[in-house]
Amino acid sequence: MIKYSEIDPRKDAFIFELDDVLYPEKDYLYQIYYLFTAFLEYTEMIDAKEATSFMVDTYLAEGKEVVFDRLKEKLGLDEKYRQNFKHLNITAKLPLKLLLDEALLVFMQDIVIDRKKIFILTNGTPEQQLNKIKQTEWHGLEPYLTCYFADEIAPKPETDSLDLLIKNHNLQRRNILMIGNSDVDRQCADASGVDLIKPIEFSEV
Repeated sequence: MIKYSEIDPRKDAFIFELDDVLYPEKDYLYQIYYLFTAFLEYTEMIDAKEATSFMVDTYLAEGKEVVFDRLKEKLGLDEKYRQNFKHLNITAKLPLKLLLDEALLVFMQDIVIDRKKIFILTNGTPEQQLNKIKQTEWHGLEPYLTCYFADEIAPKPETDSLDLLIKNHNLQRRNILMIGNSDVDRQCADASGVDLIKPIEFSEV
């Protein structure tokens, strides 16, 4: 398990992915499912609780990409609801704030205390990712975050967005540490010559 005090002190810039790194993506998606089924309960008179459970089970078994299709098949929903679901995924006001992983929160606070730089470089629809960022409980870290949306340039593992970040902030690759949890982040870091560690490597609080 890694603590901030064990990180190479020459590292002066830390780049985080958002989903399944700073918080579990399911914490966002499950709230979307709850809101969507509440909407359907009003418009289609369905059992919202049962439909939410079905969506969660589908997500766990098959992934987020097929959740709407499976629900549509099960309930015989009109195709028009796909746009409602997509819009909700991007713009929803969540009932509950997204909570940072506790170990990473402490790590980020230590970075700020040490007066080093924190970046978020995230894949995904920029509007949706910004919505997630706005609804995360940052515990006062907001002024110290600089965010880049990779899809505005080229999604990771392409290095274009990372290269731009490095150029804009005059960073040295050897002094950067990426924190990511996917093969996509690993490939991006490797291709750009940047070190990467996974969230699981951090100590628990």
